[in-house]
Amino acid sequence: MKKNKIIPALLAMTLGVSLLTGCGASGNTENTGSTGGQSDTKATVIRMGSKDFTENEVVAEIYALALEDAGYTVERKFDISSSVIHQSITSDEIDIYPEYTGTGLISILGEAPLTDADEVYETVKSAYAEQFELTWLDYAAANDGQGIFISRKLSDELGITTLSDLQANASQVRFASQGEFDEREDGIPGLEKVYGPFDWASSKVYDNGLKYSVVENDEADAAPAYTTEGQLSQTDKFVLLEDDKHVWPPYNLAPVVQNEVLEAEPEIADILNSVSATLDTAVVTQLNARVDVEKEEYEDVAADYYESIR
Repeated sequence: MKKNKIIPALLAMTLGVSLLTGCGASGNTENTGSTGGQSDTKATVIRMGSKDFTENEVVAEIYALALEDAGYTVERKFDISSSVIHQSITSDEIDIYPEYTGTGLISILGEAPLTDADEVYETVKSAYAEQFELTWLDYAAANDGQGIFISRKLSDELGITTLSDLQANASQVRFASQGEFDEREDGIPGLEKVYGPFDWASSKVYDNGLKYSVVENDEADAAPAYTTEGQLSQTDKFVLLEDDKHVWPPYNLAPVVQNEVLEAEPEIADILNSVSATLDTAVVTQLNARVDVEKEEYEDVAADYYESIR
């Protein structure tokens, strides 16, 4: 979905703290956290995981900085494949990672898509607690779900700002597909069930990594996107269309935590919830843009953002 980054070496731990045990690994440590926050440290080592794309790494790093600021020692286990990260937490390799409510519902639980954010969240929260002994903390407003963007030029010319507008004007739109989007239930088939047929002026398949360049270079007008991709911050070039009939399920960010972590350290919930409360779609899109468009390091972006909210 987004570019992988090379992850720096794990933080060195001091005074013989074991990294092989679960979140309850204990012992005294003199690490006061990278942000220079509180001076008293906790005995618990927290293993923070992340998936292998920019957004998840940035958010996981922000969570890690917040925990370090509260006195915890954090072991970073980033760049885990999306296909195995759930297994990583259920097999006690990590304690916390940022997940998406829609992923939990559809990919992990195998449930049918739902379109109400609260309903999706309550469903995954209940099922994860019962089946996996995992807790979903509060979900952020940030929604990294399915979407379609269009060139700013054509949006302005035809007044296209929603998917309904796009469907009504599809005959004047050159669509840059990624192939599978034309076949997936959460792609064109699902859209057409609600919005009606999309009779494109043309539809050609492009590699996902080329979609913004082909639209910017006027080789196509519209393409599928994830709603927090950094390029969407370039609103002078691209317009993310509103899903005005609410077809697509929400993919809200939230920390997933092992129950025993919260039993041992209940304040972690408040720490991470306070961070999540600051993350909306626009904020996360801008954070992604700094890495994927402006080519900054994700650690620097996360540190800057955490300093702005602490």
